[in-house]
Order: sequence, then C-alpha cells, then structure tokens
Amino acid sequence: MTTLNHTVVSHTVFHLLGIPGLEDLHTWFSIPFFISYVTALLGNSLLIFIILTRPSLHGPMFLFLCMLAGADIVLSTSTVPQALAIFWFHAGEISLDRCITQLFFIHSTFISESGILLVMAFDRYIAICYPLRYTTILTNSLIGKIGVAIFLRSYGTIFPIIFLLKRLTFCKNNIIPHTYCEHIGLAKYACNSIRINIWYGFSVLISTVVLDVMLIFVSYVLILRAIFRMSSQDARHKALNTCGSHVCIIILFYGPGIFTTLTQRFGRHIPPHVHILLANVCILAPPMLNPIIYGIKTKQIQEQVVHVLFTRHK
Repeated sequence: MTTLNHTVVSHTVFHLLGIPGLEDLHTWFSIPFFISYVTALLGNSLLIFIILTRPSLHGPMFLFLCMLAGADIVLSTSTVPQALAIFWFHAGEISLDRCITQLFFIHSTFISESGILLVMAFDRYIAICYPLRYTTILTNSLIGKIGVAIFLRSYGTIFPIIFLLKRLTFCKNNIIPHTYCEHIGLAKYACNSIRINIWYGFSVLISTVVLDVMLIFVSYVLILRAIFRMSSQDARHKALNTCGSHVCIIILFYGPGIFTTLTQRFGRHIPPHVHILLANVCILAPPMLNPIIYGIKTKQIQEQVVHVLFTRHK
C-alpha cells in the first residue's frame, strides 16, 4: 500500500473472494469452471485449426467464425484461470495493475465478440439478399480490414478506462466479492468521484454493444423479409437453416448479459452470489458452446472435424 498526504491510504493490492457466501462450495464450483474452460480451449482451437488448414473453409462466414473462436479463447483465458486459482488455492490476491489488465482484456474482448456477431449478421444478409455478389463483396481484403476495425474499436474504446482508473485513490476497501475484476466493480472502491467513469462506461456500452444489437436486429428484419419473398419453400428452408447457428450464438451471447443487467437493476433482493454466478455464466457459456453449436449445425465443419479426428492417420 502507498500513503497519500499522510492520511489517505490507496490500496494497490486487492483480494478477490470468488463467490461470496458460498466459499465452502468453491471446490465444487471449480468442476464446471474447469470443464467449460477445457472445452472452450479444445473446441475453439480445433475450430481455428480446421478453418485455417482447409481451403474449402476459407469463405467469409468461416473466417469470421475463426475470429470469434480466437476471441472466445482470450475471453475465457482472461477469467477462468484466476477463478480456478481462487477455488483451488485461495489465491485471490491481485495487484491493482493486474486487476486493470484483466478488466481491460475482458471488456475489450466482449466488445470484439459483439462486433464479430454484427459482421456475421452482415455476412448472412449479403449471402441471402445478394447471393451472386457474395464473394465479390466480401473479399479477403475487406474481411481483413473488417477484422482490424473490430479490434481497433474494442481496444480503442476500453483503453481510456486504464487512465480513468489510474487517477483514482482506492481507500474504501480492497475486498472484491467476485471471481474477476471489472470496471465499475473496481472503481466503486475509490474515495474520489467516479462520475466520469460511470458516464464513460455507459457511453461505451451504448456506442458499441447496444448499437451492435440494434444493427443485428435490422439485419435480420431485412433477411427475413428477403426469405419470405422467396417463391420456393426449399429455398426458404435452406436460407433459414444457414442463419440458425448465428441466431443461437446471438441469443447465447446477449441473452445472459441482458438477464444479468435486469437482475442487477430490479433484483435488489437477489443474493449477491446469484449475481456473481450469472456474471460468470456470461463469460463461461459462449466460449464453451459456440464451437459445439457450429459443429452440430454446420455440415462443412462436421465433415472436417470427422476427417481430422477419425481419418487423419488412416
């Protein structure tokens, strides 16, 4: 700890409690955390390997899926190892710099995933509404530029939060009832005003995730309008099926987050450990289930997974 003006103590070390009130069950909680993390690592790594090594999967949809898998690995790796360290070794101590680094990667990766889901909706819109121009519009060059723009947006919007937190004096408490650090959860322990942190965090949320959700909704309104104008029932069924995996992932990504926000806003009598568990579901579920959903619902990926796992050495 460092002393400021000989009277105010600013904490430079914090203690993550894990799931408050359920410390006796931490060992049991570690089992689903560990399984989900291993599943996310193996599933997304396999997905990236298959897409990058199979020329037949170098289309726009699969390249965007490859970006999503990479972001899933970063998101789960930013959170789950820290949680497992708390559950297994009671190693909840974390420095202020490490805490800020962790929340930087969590928030920026979350925004990246939201941006990737948006461009995947745009990809489906082009594929269904302009099928003959699909490959000429979504060229590899454009896909690369979109990827760079997504990550510049995510890191660019979260980067100022580092300085907004660094200016604060953390004198209230250094016990964080959570499994990982997050922006406002850390800022609320400051003894000076955090109004600018709150408003900046709110503006980032509106200009990124909320805007993405609105544009995804508009994309699917246009997609559905185009689908129901098709004369062939088989064509409509095929078009809807190509969107199925993406819709499942959208629900999986935004659904828990929206539900968590609503419980935090209106569920004042809900125990704190429920909020923490819901927040962890937002982090754990998408990276674990995304590769499974695409593996089940996408025939090309199914075939390549079978080829890699069962026929590679024959």
